[in-house]
Amino acid sequence: MTITLDRVSKRFQKHWIFKNISSSFTVEKPCALLGSNGSGKSTLLRIIAGMQSPSAGKITWQFENGTSLPPDQLYKHISFSAPGQEIIDELTLTEFFEFHFSFKRPIEGLSIKEIIALAGLQAAADKSICDYSSGMRQRVKLAQAIFSDTPILLLDEPCTNLDLQGVEQYRGWMERYTNNRLIVVASNDVREYFFCPQQIAIEDYK
Repeated sequence: MTITLDRVSKRFQKHWIFKNISSSFTVEKPCALLGSNGSGKSTLLRIIAGMQSPSAGKITWQFENGTSLPPDQLYKHISFSAPGQEIIDELTLTEFFEFHFSFKRPIEGLSIKEIIALAGLQAAADKSICDYSSGMRQRVKLAQAIFSDTPILLLDEPCTNLDLQGVEQYRGWMERYTNNRLIVVASNDVREYFFCPQQIAIEDYK
């Protein structure tokens, strides 16, 4: 899988957030989008995910055989996690994962029960997500993304609201469960993108 940006730019009203970003993302080189809060890294990540359109430029998604992936089919191939992402508060964790993994299958060999155990949330598996702390909710968001069997994994500030144990848990998941996936992380915290040899500084494209 390859994602290619060709002079991608984004503006809100008359203000350009970033201009003329050209780059390619591949499985071999996980990439970090770097920048301070408000720099536009989350916006660029949503453009890469097909959730927003660029104001100028072009983005393409291609399989290894060169076949293009239509934008309306992206959701089948992408897992996404962000701090502001909505999850279904009224469901228990078990119910939420049963719902989520009915659309995207889990990584081969992992059951929902095992994913809950990996997240360290066994004691809260039958509690409504609305009663979870911010750190617990973030672990749910990361788990539904990382443990989905998709070729593309996009993470926006993945360690938000995590304590030190949660950060170590995240590091372990990324080292063990993300081989052979195209990964892009939007971050300003090196603990979140420690594994990314490719880096794009958004401030360089103002």
